[in-house]
Amino acid sequence: MNGPLEPSLDACGVKQEARPSLNEMNASVKIPKGAGWFKRLLAFTGPGYMVAVGYMDPGNWATDIGGGSRFGYMLLSVILLSNLMAILLQALAARLGIVTGMDLAQACRARFSKPVCIALWLACESAIMACDMAEVIGTAIALNLLFGLPLIWGAIISVIDVLLILLLMNRGFRALEAFVIALLTIIFACFSVQMVLAQPDVGEVFAGFLPRLEVVTNPEALYLAIGIIGATVMPHNLYLHSSIVQSRAYPRTDKGRRIGLRWAVADSSIALMLALFVNAAILITSAAVFHKAGRTDVIEIEQAYHLLSPMLGIGLASMLFAIALLASGINSTVTATLAGQIVMEGFLHLRVPDWLRRFLTRGLAIIPVMVVTSLYGASGTAKLLVLSQIILSMQLPFAVVPLVMFVSNKALMGSFMMGRLLTALAWGVTILIISLNVALLVGTVLS
Repeated sequence: MNGPLEPSLDACGVKQEARPSLNEMNASVKIPKGAGWFKRLLAFTGPGYMVAVGYMDPGNWATDIGGGSRFGYMLLSVILLSNLMAILLQALAARLGIVTGMDLAQACRARFSKPVCIALWLACESAIMACDMAEVIGTAIALNLLFGLPLIWGAIISVIDVLLILLLMNRGFRALEAFVIALLTIIFACFSVQMVLAQPDVGEVFAGFLPRLEVVTNPEALYLAIGIIGATVMPHNLYLHSSIVQSRAYPRTDKGRRIGLRWAVADSSIALMLALFVNAAILITSAAVFHKAGRTDVIEIEQAYHLLSPMLGIGLASMLFAIALLASGINSTVTATLAGQIVMEGFLHLRVPDWLRRFLTRGLAIIPVMVVTSLYGASGTAKLLVLSQIILSMQLPFAVVPLVMFVSNKALMGSFMMGRLLTALAWGVTILIISLNVALLVGTVLS
């Protein structure tokens, strides 16, 4: 374990880190000079897709399948809303990282007291463990469906992914991004075929994107809606994005930062539209196949896998479903590892070897999965998967509130501070997130 990183003061009196997070990858990706817009976009393409991984991980599958099966297309409006919120929040995270040279964890340590930082760090670590728990469950289920491995063995095998991550990181940040984008392409292709096979009613699909009051008034719908928001807007992704956008070698000047910010936002917005398609496709497939046939009880990934092919009459459907799930589980481990390192280094000024960080995070995630699987089987893991997304949603305000505070701070952001309209929109999203969480807590206590 390396020693603590010593901070210094910038011109505003704000404590800066002695070196940026993921220092070896900072400004490691060159930007071609004098190139056209397409080559520049390609040069900046990558961080947004790594962030998008968290928006279509196995945790999303449980909430999307349950939402489509139980309520048809109604919760598509929640997926759309959460995706728009994600685009805004990730743009703010990119703004913070590019303008200040600090990631969100470092900015928190520089601006908040030690007790507050420790509380925020613990909240973020719990979110990362909840996310990792979903990845363990998703990978274990995929291995079980494809190869017949028991869930417990699938969970144990998921530890080995640390070797893959270390190999990719040693090959450079671009190799890591290429691996992530390749798996995202597989997921996109699998669900494109699923959508064609399911043959949903286009009119009903478009109607599902229109908000309905029932989402809020129906406790079960509200529970799933908050789960979808928790599964879509990941708190640790805000920490991750604010760091990895600095991997691009844009000039560290005001002009260079404006260029970097413009392309970084374009990258993340395009990538998150891909995430919107995948999440919507999962729910639409569930609604078109299960809800339409009166199977409103399908809430587990295994149920969906076993019912897809018989109900569609096509054997390929279930196989594509399992392949996409495995790709999703593997992909999500990459971003969780990076986010964990960024959070630990930023809040505590400590770095631990990548392999140790990964084994600790994955080990803590495996324990509850193995216990629940042993006691309750597949149905228990399905409930644990949905619960992990609720935990993520509960932790979201602890990342969003500091982020909005920082990017609306004139002393910190200078001329890059958000305008009044964007600030009002950002605080509106923050209040909505907090309100939904309060509603869920009240509903849970009173039920």
